[in-house]
Amino acid sequence: MRIGILGTGTLAAALAGGWARAGHEVVIGGGSAAKAQALADRLGAGVRAANPRAASSGRDAVLIAVSWDGVADILRSAGANEGVLAGTPLIDPTNAVEHGVGVLQVDGSIARRIAELAPSAHVVKAFHLFAADQWTDPQKEPVTVAMCGDDEAALRTVGDLVRDVGGIPAVLGSLSRVRQLEEVAGFVIGLAFAGYDPNSAIPKV
Repeated sequence: MRIGILGTGTLAAALAGGWARAGHEVVIGGGSAAKAQALADRLGAGVRAANPRAASSGRDAVLIAVSWDGVADILRSAGANEGVLAGTPLIDPTNAVEHGVGVLQVDGSIARRIAELAPSAHVVKAFHLFAADQWTDPQKEPVTVAMCGDDEAALRTVGDLVRDVGGIPAVLGSLSRVRQLEEVAGFVIGLAFAGYDPNSAIPKV
């Protein structure tokens, strides 16, 4: 696939590298052209840098991997309000939570906010629960990636990309359930920063 990535942080780097290893064409577009080029150079073959609009245009999927408070700016730079992302699966792994506490910082959900900012895109919530290093080691045990989205084709595309980095896709439902997924992230983050193992707080069924 032709994949665009908006962002240059650890998750952007981890998934870009994994998808490039799987044979996909990856284009990095960040708020900083220098950081995007540096990341593309570090990842090597199959990855190149471009501005956010070029990284988003004509892609089979786009990942938005910036902090939640940078979402509006990067989508504006990508031309989301002008229809550049029309019909494109737009993967949202963002956690709009208070650092170290886990309380959600937006009304509704950040995925819904992204859908408003990119009204013609097919938003899919995914990759928001596991740290970036989960996707950098092909030998790691597979984990389940819970996803929400309204478009079946977009969910299938993102599911394929989850498998390509060693995950198991699990569709929880439409974006009407995405608040639940985002609250789970807040729950996990809150426990972890309080010094508890989140795994111990979830019953084995």
